[in-house]
Amino acid sequence: MTQATASATMASAQTPSGSLLANLRQELARYTPFSLMAVADLDFFLSHAEQLYFAPGEILVEPGSGEVNRLFLIRRGAVSGKSGLADLEGGAFQYETGDLFPISAAIAHRAVTATYEATEDTFVLALAVEAMQTLAQQSVPFADFLNRRVLKFLDLSRQALQVAYSSQTLAEQSLETALGDLVQRAPVTCRPETPLRTALTEMHERRIGSMLVTSERGEPLGILSREDVLGRVTLGAVPLETPIAEVMVSPVHHLSHEHTAEDAALLMSRHTIRHVPITRDGVVIGIVSERDLFAMQRLSLKHVSTSIRAAVDVDMLKLVAQDIRRFARSLLSQGVQARQLTALISHLNDVLTERLLELKAAEHGVDLNRLCWLALGSEGRSEQTIATDQDNALILPDDSSAAHRQAALAFARAVNQALDDCGYPLCKGGIMAGNPACCLTLREWRERFSQWIEHGAPQDLLNASIYFDFRPLAGDLTLAQRLRAEVNRSASRVPRFLKQLALNALTREPPLNWMGGIAADDNGYIDLKLQGTALFVDAARLYALSQGLPATATRERLEAVGPVLGVTAAEYEAWVRGFEFLQMLRLQIQLEGAAKGEQPNHIVVDSLNDIDRRILKETFRVARSLQQRLQLDYER
Repeated sequence: MTQATASATMASAQTPSGSLLANLRQELARYTPFSLMAVADLDFFLSHAEQLYFAPGEILVEPGSGEVNRLFLIRRGAVSGKSGLADLEGGAFQYETGDLFPISAAIAHRAVTATYEATEDTFVLALAVEAMQTLAQQSVPFADFLNRRVLKFLDLSRQALQVAYSSQTLAEQSLETALGDLVQRAPVTCRPETPLRTALTEMHERRIGSMLVTSERGEPLGILSREDVLGRVTLGAVPLETPIAEVMVSPVHHLSHEHTAEDAALLMSRHTIRHVPITRDGVVIGIVSERDLFAMQRLSLKHVSTSIRAAVDVDMLKLVAQDIRRFARSLLSQGVQARQLTALISHLNDVLTERLLELKAAEHGVDLNRLCWLALGSEGRSEQTIATDQDNALILPDDSSAAHRQAALAFARAVNQALDDCGYPLCKGGIMAGNPACCLTLREWRERFSQWIEHGAPQDLLNASIYFDFRPLAGDLTLAQRLRAEVNRSASRVPRFLKQLALNALTREPPLNWMGGIAADDNGYIDLKLQGTALFVDAARLYALSQGLPATATRERLEAVGPVLGVTAAEYEAWVRGFEFLQMLRLQIQLEGAAKGEQPNHIVVDSLNDIDRRILKETFRVARSLQQRLQLDYER
């Protein structure tokens, strides 16, 4: 008899009696998935479970135990999983009160790959696998949890966040709504040969703001809005018998029914339009207007971005910039995901920067087409949170004169200062376009990047982690495109540089202790940026560079490299989910703690609710697993 079998045999066993069901039911209802299950299903679990006790150091189950025959729920105490193949799957980990394990092994009818040992006096309820299967067939919440444990926790976390912010919400409907669900009626359309008089008369009689021009099949060919009539018809003295095809705006920006209200809002903001046709299988099924989206949001993306673009000076931009934080809080209250939220924040920051560039270029007599403004770091990845400083640079054409360079520097310093005035602090490391070291010709940037790749000194690696996530924001975008192609080509050809990047990324580890629990500092804090998101960002950058991928956003990088590396979809989706959960926590902290002057990325672990604390631990385990993949790929 093995030690594990002996421990289980010696453990005191007791099936809960009827008199205990009510109390145990109330106890279980504090944890997921039991809080979502019907009373009859809770009673089934309790009546079929066996209560066991394990002393510290006793083993509940190990690889040598053979195929798993029981699922454990911890009532009180803690269990660690370690050694064996667990080292290949994320190292040691710890289960606490309310946790179910080992789910994967129980579902797959296999042995566990780790040794599960009680770390303190531990009481568990053990459910036979056969009873687990029966319960899963009759309880949807239980089955859903078994198959999608981490995803279910994430969904519950988002729901809790929505409730917490519901009293502060400025919105009435989620930006995640599919556009197909917003379309209420068929669009008013006409054919390209329709005379202007007919089209304009119908617009007037129906009191609509635009006329969509479609093919016979219903594909969008162009659009004419009320705003277009003045410039394209009236001022041009175009005869009203003219076919609408000669004055319509074409091609027309459109989205499919699967896109979201957020996609429509971004499209309207980026292209300064007010109507977006919605298609299904290429055929128009409706039109979503700015008014439709405004009805969803009292504070809309279009409203904020339009206010930014209409600003005539820095003082006005300083006021409008405050709306970005309010808008972020509004979106957080809707339960908008971190990816969308950071993308929207980054977009609004882009719009503000672009407006500042226009204003300062006019003041300094600078031609924006003779340079390219780069966003670096988190803004380059479109992953900005609320608390963010500046990281930017300039690319100048190779034929730039000394005078042109000096003018560009003066212009850039003015923009940097204006951004600081608007609430984007100056970079303490001096990584700003107004610094001569960050205002270089294309040839100089190529030489600098090549030097970093060839030498790989510690400072070179630090620079690469910031500069290599660049994204063009304004000016001559071809300068940045040529530089991106050069970086990807050079980095993928120098294995030594990639290995150095990997070793540098591995100097930071997720905050987990030897038992797999969250290891906070002496004050109970962890840094969600340096100890969390940075781990995913560094790995995503390295793999993207190694494969020559053009993407800069961490999510897109992880999703792109996963299949290339031969990783299962479940694994790289876990990378993405973990990264985005950390981003959401950072945003929540920054929105709540800004007024209190708290550290923007530090969180007290004990302040988290039970669900978020569990997801955080799972996320750090995912990060550790990702780092172990880096070790296997590069540390040899």
